[in-house]
Amino acid sequence: MTTVLVTGGAGFLGSHLCDYLLARDHDVICVDNFFTGRKENIRHLIGNPRFEVIRHDIVHPLFVEADQIFNLACPASPKAYQHNPIKTIKTSTVGMVNVLGLAKRCHARVLHTSTSEVYGDPLIHPQTEEYWGHVNPIGPRSCYDEGKRVAESLCINYHVSHDVGVRIIRIFNTYGPRMAPDDGRVISNFILQALRGEPITIYGDGEQTRSFCYVSDLIEGMYRMMNQETDIGPINLGNPVENSMLELAEKILEITGSSSKLVYEELPKDDPQRRCPDITKARSVLDWEPVVDLKSGLTSTIDYYRTRLATNAK
Repeated sequence: MTTVLVTGGAGFLGSHLCDYLLARDHDVICVDNFFTGRKENIRHLIGNPRFEVIRHDIVHPLFVEADQIFNLACPASPKAYQHNPIKTIKTSTVGMVNVLGLAKRCHARVLHTSTSEVYGDPLIHPQTEEYWGHVNPIGPRSCYDEGKRVAESLCINYHVSHDVGVRIIRIFNTYGPRMAPDDGRVISNFILQALRGEPITIYGDGEQTRSFCYVSDLIEGMYRMMNQETDIGPINLGNPVENSMLELAEKILEITGSSSKLVYEELPKDDPQRRCPDITKARSVLDWEPVVDLKSGLTSTIDYYRTRLATNAK
């Protein structure tokens, strides 16, 4: 039986990954410092004999035994990762060294969750894995962007120098139930504003685009990447269908039936104008592509937030 360590296992993506792994009879060690991870995300797993939780920050060395390590430990929303930028950088650098050192010691394979942010505000479209990116190394987002770029370099160099088994994925915008309501990402912002009847905040002119991947699709891609033998990556995982911020807002208003109005504010510094993955490599190596359309995924996510708001109001 495989023992799988999930760093950041109480977070949005990590908790869904823990569910997925346990459903496939793996033993799961969830490690989280609970900065952005939440106990409520994994409460339903407590008591499962194959599930263990350790409160720990990967900036400090960790001594456990595992066959596979999914490294998801790092705040992912701009609001969270800019809260303490130095800590964000340390998580992606010192923390990555600790995770790779653990893997080296116990001969585990590591899947590192990198990000589409390594492409910055891209000059090519859609983004392929061969593109080196257009990142501002001293901008307000650099603590996350550059930290993730260094983490990829660490993975490759541990693989070359110490024969550590690594896999690298670059995640594009992902959404779904368990996204923290206050994390500042566009889908959670729009949904909560719509459900509360508040104005929906559009930054810039609303024509900037993103591609949104539902969480179950992403988790399936992550699992396939970890368990394939031919390619260490990086491989893009995301939905290749682009939507503008205006299109997203209109779709959320339609599903919620909200009468919220749109308001416009200045675009944040270094916010990319277009972001969309080329997933040719994921299709060929992993036989993977998203299957959940945006309307279905948004409906599920809206139901989750509607329940949360109703529960909190009682």
